[in-house]
Amino acid sequence: MVEHESAAVSGAAAHRRAAAGSAALRCGVVTVSDTRTLADDASGQLICARLRQAGHSIARYAIVKDEAAAIAALVRQLVHERCAVVILNGGTGITRRDVTCEALEPLLEKRLPGFGELLRMLSFQAVGPAAMLSRATAGVCRDSLIFALPGSPNAVALALDRLIIPELAHLVWEVRRHRGPETGAYGGEVRPELTSGATGSDYDHA
Repeated sequence: MVEHESAAVSGAAAHRRAAAGSAALRCGVVTVSDTRTLADDASGQLICARLRQAGHSIARYAIVKDEAAAIAALVRQLVHERCAVVILNGGTGITRRDVTCEALEPLLEKRLPGFGELLRMLSFQAVGPAAMLSRATAGVCRDSLIFALPGSPNAVALALDRLIIPELAHLVWEVRRHRGPETGAYGGEVRPELTSGATGSDYDHA
């Protein structure tokens, strides 16, 4: 058992080293909210800033209302535009208007249950039992990683700093390593048209 665990750790370390040379990733950032605007969306702006600080680029930053169909349509478009990573915030709670998880459910071909479990564990250390209210989730849609975070800036910072940013290159490498030769479609920049029902801006320029 010890030998197996040691081999697994060694393999993960080797994969991280292989992923370390990956190019900057093109990312989509989505805030799910009925009330936020580009002027006051602290969580969305925080995600953009953290990703840029890590050397990645923002292909699109958008706000979409708490409507499952609109959320799913925007995520599908970002995946179609080959964003390597799509990070959503908001709509992961348990009120009637919290539908982000339901919107993503049919899109995710593989799930990363460990992400939500770890985030709730870390949140429990900060806020106690209220951490169970979050249904934060993650998974893979085609060749894109999808993360759904709570809308709180503190929760967003926790997820990015402790979980997503440190492991992002490795995660993307794992998703892509059996996909054949790289086409370059997951780096660089695009400036797509906005999806109906969403507002967005803040594109980076290569």
